[in-house]
Amino acid sequence: MSTSASDRSIITDSLGVGLATGAYGISFGALGTAAGLSVWQTCVMSLLMFTGASQFAFVGVVASGGSPLTGAVTSVLLGGRNLFYGLSLARLLDVRGWRRPVTAHFVIDESTAMAVTRTSSHQARLAFYWTGVSIFVLWNLFTFVGALAGTAIGDPRDFGLDAAVGAAFLALLWPRLDSTLTRIVAVAGAAVALGFVPLTPAGVPIIIGGAAAVLIGLALQRRGERA
Repeated sequence: MSTSASDRSIITDSLGVGLATGAYGISFGALGTAAGLSVWQTCVMSLLMFTGASQFAFVGVVASGGSPLTGAVTSVLLGGRNLFYGLSLARLLDVRGWRRPVTAHFVIDESTAMAVTRTSSHQARLAFYWTGVSIFVLWNLFTFVGALAGTAIGDPRDFGLDAAVGAAFLALLWPRLDSTLTRIVAVAGAAVALGFVPLTPAGVPIIIGGAAAVLIGLALQRRGERA
């Protein structure tokens, strides 16, 4: 069966997103080893977790002296948004049986965004799988490259990589601050987290600030709906 021009356009766009996003895995690989993880630990995280914001959050907590357990809790909180993505995609993709847990592994920001804007289930599946699989392959490949590079450069502080975790996380956050509500929530959550820095172990302020941001966001949203 021949591929239509619209299908080819979707595939091309999906591969472009896959390349741009996957290449960012170099940063995670280097930062993972800079935070004290081994090459194989960094690569296994990309294989099994496969959600950039959560991965950067984990290495950020570990790099700042927090426990891996605290980093894991922070990662789970951030990765929770993928659950809602999955609910949105379930109707579009209509995946059943053993394919469902496999498909769930590719539910990330980019694959969801590429799928939900399509006008048909066929195009949604095409965009989802081409985007998700291409990012998965390239993200893991470049994670390995970055991890090897990270072990070869020596002390990461000599190159500023100890500060790069925060910078990378801000780069992921910044595009989402596209409304007054999100900016208020972000500032409030950051203020709460900063207030707990001298009082709690490393990593815990992020969890408290994140929980506070969720509560503040829900309260503001409900207030706006009533108004």
